[in-house]
Amino acid sequence: MVVEKPELTTSEPVFPDIKTIKDAIPAHCFQPSLITSYYYVVRDFTMVGALVWAALTFIPSIPDPYLRTAAWMVYGFVQGLICTGVWILGHECGHGAFSLHNKVNNITGWALHSFLMVPFFSWKFSHHRHHLYHGHMEKDMAFVPATAPKTSRQTLFAGIGLGELFDDTPISQLLRLIGHQLFGWQIYLLFNATSGKGSQQRETKGLSKWLRVSHFDPTSAVFRPSEAIFIFLSDVGLAIMGTVLYFVSQKIGGLNTFLLYGVPYIWVHHWLVAITYLHHHHSEVPHYTPEGWSYVKGALATVDREFGFIGKHLFHGIIEKHVIHHLFPRIPFYKADEATEAVMPVIGMHYVRDDRNFLGQLWSVFGSLKYVEHDPARPGAMRWAK
Repeated sequence: MVVEKPELTTSEPVFPDIKTIKDAIPAHCFQPSLITSYYYVVRDFTMVGALVWAALTFIPSIPDPYLRTAAWMVYGFVQGLICTGVWILGHECGHGAFSLHNKVNNITGWALHSFLMVPFFSWKFSHHRHHLYHGHMEKDMAFVPATAPKTSRQTLFAGIGLGELFDDTPISQLLRLIGHQLFGWQIYLLFNATSGKGSQQRETKGLSKWLRVSHFDPTSAVFRPSEAIFIFLSDVGLAIMGTVLYFVSQKIGGLNTFLLYGVPYIWVHHWLVAITYLHHHHSEVPHYTPEGWSYVKGALATVDREFGFIGKHLFHGIIEKHVIHHLFPRIPFYKADEATEAVMPVIGMHYVRDDRNFLGQLWSVFGSLKYVEHDPARPGAMRWAK
């Protein structure tokens, strides 16, 4: 296990400015190759198609129902890994890291994310603001932490609060984590959950706080009026894919469609939530008040982790090279290794990497990092409460 973390000090550490960091990176790292980017699209969809063909050809003919069920489970898991890679390629498009051509990025990203039932432009706009204000306690668009312990109404049994008995038990944490992984993405899209209170583009009151913050609503408070047409186009992409799935289900049956598409969809968004959550939750990574925040501080308040072969070859390095991605999201993923090495001498002690088991950290971090508090040693910084 290797954990590189900022040293504890009694005053605000000095951060390099963004130009100094950028000047350390070779210029070619900012130049995506359209051929290379489309190579990965073709590669990933070849694997997707091969798995679908193999599943439809061989799995239904397995006579033993238990073996057949196991085969479908293996298919869903592996297809979920590959389709997570497709998701990340759409993510590259949203950042302009796929190619130098904006129209190519938008059309390709819209197609890739619509295939996965993701509203591309809706996500693109909110995710851009997440990058722009990462670590900002009011304007960040994702995983803004609480500033006090969560309270819940106590159910009493013989004068004992049941919450006190069960809230911190492994079974309680497991159930909450399962809910987080299964529904976190959908709740975010529908209710703008975990976003900062100052992240919306217009004020909402009353029921509008719940009903007018959806990523599917062109008039949502999450977006600017000029972005409404693109939110509508995102919905069109979802409608097209939904129609395709309907006709597929008419041909091969609803159950087979769910096994072919629905189960991998669940896995994809489990991985998406896990990756995003662990990028932004680490005991040594701070958040910042509006007065203490800067772009560089926020960009460096994220974590590089390790996920072995899957992370590097199927997830396109998004887990292992996320710090450089937050600094310069236009650097394509296949140049992130070189760019990271280039900036290491400049960012030094501000770089955080944790090589401990990825899924093990999901469990331990989810159970331990509950809320942040003001760091007395660093004005403007918020540390995780111990």
